[in-house]
Amino acid sequence: MDARILARLRCPVCGEPLAEATAGTARALRCPRRHSFDVARQGYVNLLAGRAPHTGDSAEMVAARADFLAAGHYAPIAAALAAAAVRVADRVRAVGPPARFVPADVPPGDAGPYPLVLDAGAGTGWYLAAVLAALPDAVGLALDVAKPALRRAARSHPRAAAALADTWQRLPLADRSATVLLNVFAPRNGAEFHRVLDPAGALLVVTPAADHLAELVDALDLLRVDPAKADRVAGSLSAHFTEESATEHRARLELGRTEVATLVGMGPSAWHADPARLAEQITALPEPVPVTLAIRLAVHRPR
Repeated sequence: MDARILARLRCPVCGEPLAEATAGTARALRCPRRHSFDVARQGYVNLLAGRAPHTGDSAEMVAARADFLAAGHYAPIAAALAAAAVRVADRVRAVGPPARFVPADVPPGDAGPYPLVLDAGAGTGWYLAAVLAALPDAVGLALDVAKPALRRAARSHPRAAAALADTWQRLPLADRSATVLLNVFAPRNGAEFHRVLDPAGALLVVTPAADHLAELVDALDLLRVDPAKADRVAGSLSAHFTEESATEHRARLELGRTEVATLVGMGPSAWHADPARLAEQITALPEPVPVTLAIRLAVHRPR
């Protein structure tokens, strides 16, 4: 693991720093109190303190997401996130080294005031990779509870690492250690996001707009976006964050039926739809299928 990422990790049991440990071919991270966390052969580290309350997306959902994202359909979201992250990182740099996180046990010249991009609920790490590509001096950490997703996230970018962690629990990171925190179609733990963010940093939250995938919602009886979602998200974060800005981003997608099936399979409707009926409905769609991509990107500053 990149030493710059490891320097910011903390034991989920006691909060002490972690260091790499090896025993034969087995790899692990271990704290001074000898709490040990295995590194899977696929590259991600298990930083759960106890059992996860759920296992996250299935291997099939993760594979669908990886295929759809690789085709570039959601590139406008990645571009918007990358541009916002660059603005945040520039602002943090302008504050100067005294406000930056530097681990006490690592010389400043080695650890430095470099940006750490944290992706909470990262899935395959696709958005994290896009942001890291725009921030050549940054490193990234993907957190998720789905092992199939983390296997991909661990190799999503040369400067990224991945960890199995429940974002509803205490995050395995030092206070004020992240510059940018990504939250893309994922749950939000406002108190913990605030704790790990640099005071000059920002939380970037992507949520679906009311008309996101509207054509598929109507044709396939998919889950609808709550019209009050933006207000609910802002309300859930208001104790710890101030919404600095919000922008909506739209694009028109032209999808084949196979791509529609992939898109549905990677989202929350995959948990609720009857597969046989859904397949029939998709077969009845004309090709290409026009689909609206519509998301809201909100920039939240720590209070």
